[in-house]
Amino acid sequence: MFDEMPLKDTVSWNSLISGFLKQGELKMGFGYFKLLLDSSIYRFDHASITSILSACDGVEALDIVKMIHALAIFNGYYDNEVSVGNALTTTYFRCQSFKSGMQVFDEMVERNVVSWTAVISGLAQNEFYSESLKLFMKMYHSTVSPNYLTYLSALSACSGLQALKEGAQIHCIVWKLGIQMDIRIESALMDMYSKCSHVEDAWRIFETAEVFDEVSITVMLVGFAQNGFEEEAIQIFVKMVKEGTKIDPNMISAIVGVFGFDTSQGLGKQVHSLVIKKGFASNIFVSNGLINMYSKYGELGQSIKVFDWMPLKNQVSWNSMIAAFARHGDGLKALQFYEEMRLNGVEPTDVTFLSLLHACSHVGLLDKGMEFLESMEKEYGMSPRMEHYASIVDMLGRAGLLKEAKNFIEGLPVKPDILFWQALLGACSICNDIDMGKYAADRLAQAAPDSPVPYISMANIYSSRGRWKDRARIIKKMRERGVAKETGLSWIEIEKKIHSFVVADQMHPQCDDVYGLLLVLFGYMRDETNNSIEEMGSSISAY
Repeated sequence: MFDEMPLKDTVSWNSLISGFLKQGELKMGFGYFKLLLDSSIYRFDHASITSILSACDGVEALDIVKMIHALAIFNGYYDNEVSVGNALTTTYFRCQSFKSGMQVFDEMVERNVVSWTAVISGLAQNEFYSESLKLFMKMYHSTVSPNYLTYLSALSACSGLQALKEGAQIHCIVWKLGIQMDIRIESALMDMYSKCSHVEDAWRIFETAEVFDEVSITVMLVGFAQNGFEEEAIQIFVKMVKEGTKIDPNMISAIVGVFGFDTSQGLGKQVHSLVIKKGFASNIFVSNGLINMYSKYGELGQSIKVFDWMPLKNQVSWNSMIAAFARHGDGLKALQFYEEMRLNGVEPTDVTFLSLLHACSHVGLLDKGMEFLESMEKEYGMSPRMEHYASIVDMLGRAGLLKEAKNFIEGLPVKPDILFWQALLGACSICNDIDMGKYAADRLAQAAPDSPVPYISMANIYSSRGRWKDRARIIKKMRERGVAKETGLSWIEIEKKIHSFVVADQMHPQCDDVYGLLLVLFGYMRDETNNSIEEMGSSISAY
């Protein structure tokens, strides 16, 4: 059609360029834009520029954006067309050139709601939450009124900052405006309340919602999971499946993260079956979740199978397997997977090194662990986090090098936190070192006054040395300060139901039957013990 047109104008060219770009035919779209630029008959306009900018995404497109920016300036579209400024702002943020994006916004002669929203959204999406929220407040008190996209971005910033007060204020505003029932606003509000640990408020919005979609359900599942309501998350998911609600990979990925340790292994396997039935097994996020789920269950073989069946693997896939081997004490296999990861051209992350340090700690590879820490900084330019340094302390401590672990802590450029003292105290418990244990326990008690760990650990160290008076003194001190020890919990799964117990439990509905059977077993055990003693006595007499 374009080739056969007897007369063409800028609109014709823009339609063709925009059409190719929207269909993902970037080479053709950019090619026709270049022809338009080189033409002596036709001239590009502001719409040509915004079409090209809409196709630019990622750091690799930054040079193109800068050239388009220059074209806009030289041809008078930069100062006179607000749509060009908006497009440049949005695109610079997409290309992670935040300083340039802010500069364009600051230089704009005229700003509309799109201009403000582009920057507020760009900052929030790139985790500049505080700056995003401050700019929203500035806009709110300006002459330009926010729209629902602005409120979505501001709520996203509140979620990132866990700013409950500001988030609740925005909730009031959208309620007054009558847009609180918009499904995207509802999802953003649920996410904000969940991130701020106010799950009840998130659940209230979910319950009163007139329409659900995959996003809102996923937000609620993740909210429950992140706040320790694993059972509730599972109940919602099971209910959705039974009601025939459309299940998508994001919902599966969210619920799979809940399973492990004290949740139903049978139900976890049923979810895996659902993944296969729905054809989600090729989804990289779902498979990564399954690897972690089976690893938590202790089924390392199943984790390996899921990993081997994955058609595509990313950094998280490899990290999950390395973490699984480290979790199960197979440090050498974790190191082997790391080498395979590198051979496959996959760059490690700081999470990779954290798992590797755990692995080295459990198998006593001190030199290798220190080599990994050095490699993080020198080879990959990563700054170690507190968790990495704490892993080194744990590694040195497990090897019995308690003085070296203490010296390592004292020589760090960061102030030690709870993780360091827990790691050192744990090592002292293994080595039964009283003096170093007291040093670590005192500092842990200062950092976490309500934690029972320093008291319990020192009591155990004293017990191992037979110093019962010291042990009693520590327990008394713990009680005087009102520090409570967390109750130990045991559990068992029977017919897809988890039964939990504590010491001297009287709460289970079948506790009478359990104690009755225990009495019978104790009777058998007593009889067997007496018989063994009599047989031993007879043998001694005969001898």
